[in-house]
Amino acid sequence: MSSGVRVRFCPSPTGNPHVGVVRAALFNWAFARHHGGTFVFRIEDTDIARDSEASYEAMLAAMRWLGLSWDEGPEVGGPHGPYRQSLRRDIYADVAERLLAGGHAYHCYCSQAELEERRERARAQGRMSGYDGQCRALTAEQVAAYRGEGRQPVLRMRMPGRTIAVDDLVRGQVSFDAGQVPDYVLVRANGQPLYTLVNPVDDALMGITHVLRGEDLLSSTPRQIALHEALRELGVVTGPMPVYGHLPLVMGEGNRKLSKRDPESSLDLYRQRGFLPEGLLNYLALLGWSLGDDQEIFDLAEMAAAFDVARVNPNPARFDLKKCEAINGVWLRRLPVGEVAQRIVPHLVAAGLVASEPTAEQRELLVAATPLVQERMTTLGEAVDLLGFLFVAEDQFTVDADDAAKHLAPSPGAGLEVVAAARQALSTLDRWHTAAIEAALRAALVDGLGLKPRHAFGPVRVAITGSRVSPPLFESLDLLGRDRTLARLGRALA
Repeated sequence: MSSGVRVRFCPSPTGNPHVGVVRAALFNWAFARHHGGTFVFRIEDTDIARDSEASYEAMLAAMRWLGLSWDEGPEVGGPHGPYRQSLRRDIYADVAERLLAGGHAYHCYCSQAELEERRERARAQGRMSGYDGQCRALTAEQVAAYRGEGRQPVLRMRMPGRTIAVDDLVRGQVSFDAGQVPDYVLVRANGQPLYTLVNPVDDALMGITHVLRGEDLLSSTPRQIALHEALRELGVVTGPMPVYGHLPLVMGEGNRKLSKRDPESSLDLYRQRGFLPEGLLNYLALLGWSLGDDQEIFDLAEMAAAFDVARVNPNPARFDLKKCEAINGVWLRRLPVGEVAQRIVPHLVAAGLVASEPTAEQRELLVAATPLVQERMTTLGEAVDLLGFLFVAEDQFTVDADDAAKHLAPSPGAGLEVVAAARQALSTLDRWHTAAIEAALRAALVDGLGLKPRHAFGPVRVAITGSRVSPPLFESLDLLGRDRTLARLGRALA
């Protein structure tokens, strides 16, 4: 199966990319890479009302950010282009005409009201409520009468009257009895081709050998098999039928399918919060698959080397945000300090703490500060709150009101007395470095005022960083520098 494997990822550019869609892309990518095959990236943008150029660009940017490189598709090209369905309409129109001429499809003149009336009647009688084949064998007179009424027909696929079996890579043998899948619409009355036509036609013309997609599309598989068979009979394609594998659904809260409306489904959310693509993909791989031997942390290369679709679990997989964060934290700690610092920069830029191109001094400061927070972060975005005090302009520095009320009280023996003693001790230091800062503060606050460390250093932390939660205090003061430290302590006192 090695060199002949061709799989595809074919999202529709509607809204922000969804993590369930990303999981499908990941599994297809890993399958292709494992077998030394071809990963085709195809854009299904025939829905004029919902598709947008912005969503198309966002999908390409997402794939680049994730590192899921494609072998054929937009920006890359390939022998089966174009890879945007909006540019392939002539192909679909030609195939539709050939299906009609060959008797595999027919014109249907039923109105929506008539269709719904017959469905209601079928439901009331306990029969299947799909299309009943009303227009399957119209006479020339009936067609003329419908046209005389000004009706514009849709094009329907004529489903074969037999059982269609699917040997699914994930779910095993699945059968659809004759009549279970009714004739379905391929082309709207306005000539717009539907997913039911363009998706299997592109799979056939692009030589796709394996289709890995969500379980929710399993019911469409017999339609696509019937269409592929018709295309082969007409000589449109000569290649073999694709092999199908339907991946488990990704479930959200309340054990329901994760939908685009769920906030945790949006890929943009994870990018904005500062998830690493390595961490997010690692977690998404675990939604229905495992590397084996209870190994939960692995990179793309390890996944591709080990990927076996037979190990995909058919049961629904629940998206657990806490576990996703934990795995991302592991990846954060795996990376070199310099790389973590570099990846933090866009988040400091977004927060307005540094310019789009930080100065050399700011980059040096960030590299020095990153080890103080790398072990405690789960996402890059957390660096804004943890390290922002080092980069904020002094005239914009603020202290959290609740933390100030708790730690900087003016009464005797309270926070401001501690701050005053700290400022006095630090102002006399000959050398400004972590060890000297710690020694001076311990002598002044723990020994001098007789305070326990948590009471001694809390007010200083809040006055200097603006929050009771910060990186290690003494190292933070060292990085902030003498002048800015003394100025902030003085401002707290004032």
